[in-house]
Amino acid sequence: MRYEAGVIRAFGPSQTLELEQIRNAAVFAALTALGAKVYIPHEPIPFTLQTLFVVLAGAFLGKRGGTMSMLLYLVLGAAGFPVFAGPEAGLAVFAGPTAGYLLGFVAAAAVVGGTIGRRSSFAWTVLSILTGFTLIFACGSAWLNFFFIHNWSVSVTQGFLIFSFWDLVKLAAAVAVYRALVVRNTPRTNPSIDTNHKSDTF
Repeated sequence: MRYEAGVIRAFGPSQTLELEQIRNAAVFAALTALGAKVYIPHEPIPFTLQTLFVVLAGAFLGKRGGTMSMLLYLVLGAAGFPVFAGPEAGLAVFAGPTAGYLLGFVAAAAVVGGTIGRRSSFAWTVLSILTGFTLIFACGSAWLNFFFIHNWSVSVTQGFLIFSFWDLVKLAAAVAVYRALVVRNTPRTNPSIDTNHKSDTF
């Protein structure tokens, strides 16, 4: 408590909040990097755990914080840090088959962060997080089609449908974690709207 009070005196409440947001964004960028290292090689797109942390970044940090965390993740990867799946790193990854998914991370975190706190029902939580996953794979499949495979059917099959079961497992995990840590511990007066959800802080 003394430490936190000292930080507030030194930086001021608004600056302290910004520092907290940056810290939380860095934590989820790191978790996404760790998730990327839990992967099963597959062509053209590997199976990974990183998308779980993408949607959780939006869920816990809100639209601004989730977007910030994914942009930080991409910047680190572009700078050459080994944060992507496999040994790949650097700007060359953004010309490869996984680039659409990586760009979709930003959109997914923003959409989940901007929607999940609007209602507290189980169905809304599932819909919000499912939308995030769908955005990632829609962006990835479109990228594969336009720049590599040039066949929508094959692109959707290889870039989306093949991951369906694995991502249903991650969807269930994300929903369970979010509801256990946020929804069940958040007091609310309206059962359909979570007015106390902090959209831009952890």
